[in-house]
Amino acid sequence: MQTRDVPRNPVVLIPARMASTRLPGKPLADIAGVPMIVQCLRRAEEAEVGPVVIACSEPEVAEAVEAAGGQAVLTDPDLPSGSDRIFAALEVFDPEGKYDAIVNLQGDLPTLDPKVVRACVAVLDNPEVDISTAVCAITEESERDNPNVVKAVMALSGNARIGRALYFSRATVPTGPGDHFHHIGLYAYRRDALARFVSLPASPLETREKLEQLRALETGMRIDAALVDTVPLGVDTPADLERARALLA
Repeated sequence: MQTRDVPRNPVVLIPARMASTRLPGKPLADIAGVPMIVQCLRRAEEAEVGPVVIACSEPEVAEAVEAAGGQAVLTDPDLPSGSDRIFAALEVFDPEGKYDAIVNLQGDLPTLDPKVVRACVAVLDNPEVDISTAVCAITEESERDNPNVVKAVMALSGNARIGRALYFSRATVPTGPGDHFHHIGLYAYRRDALARFVSLPASPLETREKLEQLRALETGMRIDAALVDTVPLGVDTPADLERARALLA
């Protein structure tokens, strides 16, 4: 049993970059009169878990965030992932190490329920957990076989709302009847876990599945997930953007 403290000072970092393949410039895409990254900033602020910082690679994104009253840190545009981007921003924003729980919230979830962020942070109350995330039960059969829907392999007993994630896959696993869980791509890291994670090379299973979180599992880090009731709309395409605009009109 580990004896780590319960994190007391969370900070939310949102990575953002303009070079999206399917929707170029999406951080600045207008949704209900403001850029999408500002909508994500607002959802994170509504969670009320700690300060919110946008980790961006372009000055125009930083300017949009600051014009809306938010905080932004410019990071190297050549960083390979959002995790690397938030860690680089964290080192600039908090070099003294004041914040001990780091929430990585995607910059394309403008309709995210703030309760999901709070549920994810609460999982770190367990001292054995290195990283937390969120899942939602799959209720539509088509999602079970859709490789764009990442599945979290975990067992929840009774009325449990938190469980240990054993694997993540784009395939339908496990086989046979029973619950399947849609993985929601946000994380809360203990600070030391994030530092360790970004220091590791890409792992074999991570490369095969194209799922970054498998790097943590392969090196023995523990990921637990909170079961939540809704899957947020991720904006990856022009059609997704129109849906988000309709929801937030």
